[in-house]
Amino acid sequence: MQRLWRDSAPSTLIAGFIAMLTGYTSSLVLMFQAGQAAGLSNGQISSWIAALSIGMAVCCIGLSLRYRAPVMIAWSTPGAALLVSSLPQVPYGEAIGAYILASALIVLIGLSGSFDRLMRRIPGSLAAALLAGVLFKIGLEICVAAEQQPVLVIAMLLAYLLGKRLWPRYAVLAALLTGSLLAGCFGLLNFERFQLQLATPHWTTPSFSLAATISIGIPLFVVAMTSQNLPGMAVLRANGYDVPASPLLTSSGLASLLLAPFGSHGIHLAAISAALCAGPEAHEDPRRRYTAAVCCGLCYAIAGVFGATLAALFSALPSALILSIAALALFSSISGGLTQAMSEPSEREAALLTFLVSASGMTLLGIGSAFWGLAAGLLCLLLLPGNAQKKGA
Repeated sequence: MQRLWRDSAPSTLIAGFIAMLTGYTSSLVLMFQAGQAAGLSNGQISSWIAALSIGMAVCCIGLSLRYRAPVMIAWSTPGAALLVSSLPQVPYGEAIGAYILASALIVLIGLSGSFDRLMRRIPGSLAAALLAGVLFKIGLEICVAAEQQPVLVIAMLLAYLLGKRLWPRYAVLAALLTGSLLAGCFGLLNFERFQLQLATPHWTTPSFSLAATISIGIPLFVVAMTSQNLPGMAVLRANGYDVPASPLLTSSGLASLLLAPFGSHGIHLAAISAALCAGPEAHEDPRRRYTAAVCCGLCYAIAGVFGATLAALFSALPSALILSIAALALFSSISGGLTQAMSEPSEREAALLTFLVSASGMTLLGIGSAFWGLAAGLLCLLLLPGNAQKKGA
């Protein structure tokens, strides 16, 4: 505990809070939408969010302290999007059974060690390009936010740039404080519907069916591995953290399995929020950035206890503020990823292709762009063996 307190800094606390804020605001509405479409009660939806939050909190804190690395765990956002259309089609108990099946498959992958072997075969330049591509769309959101609230966003950008010049470690904090102050002055904060309510766990007995396995279980497993676990490990490796993948997958998979009866559709390695905590904006010393993930985990735990109030809380914040602060916090990670991706002349074409496909946001065969970006980059390396000879020449 003393070391944790000593390694913590205002910048890591802010990074952890922003990571939590970004994660919840980006996809919380999807779970409410899916739950309401499936006819779930408010108590079941609250239990769903609370189970995810508590699982993420335990895994973030435990794994980050164990490996002294910013191991970020988040719920499956692609999985939540998938459930909007598929959850209403099956009984809720069968959906819970499908969640358990998907989590069990991830545990098996983690125990086998095959994912570790795969990650070690991926060139560092492609991992960095994948990181930059995944984050690039988030960085562009500041332009969308500027269209909505130009004065607010420009003021936040200026505060960030001035902070980078005078207090580099607190540039993001300066932007957040500036944005919050202006949002209050412009009347953009609305806390009228905000009430504190404790979440109550609701148990649902799982059942299993072929229909739920095909429509929910297998797709959840695929999107978790390709859209979260793969880019999540790439983010850690791109920032210099050589953490073994197998224990991370096994731990998050077991947590997902145990929490499934309470509504958890799965928690996995995070990519975007991981970049917020693993990048230089969190702390200039990589050995102290794990405290940002621990802080995020504590925020998860608080959010889980008050899971029923999250929607009202986050709806009180203007979207322009959230989009802007997330983009600004990722600037260093994006630039660092691009720099590393292009540092190896013999792999530049492959890295560029990985970046472009990953940044496109395309979905093919139900699989997200992160997987296809990496596949395209590896194919490019395979088909252009002459690059290695040029390097040697």
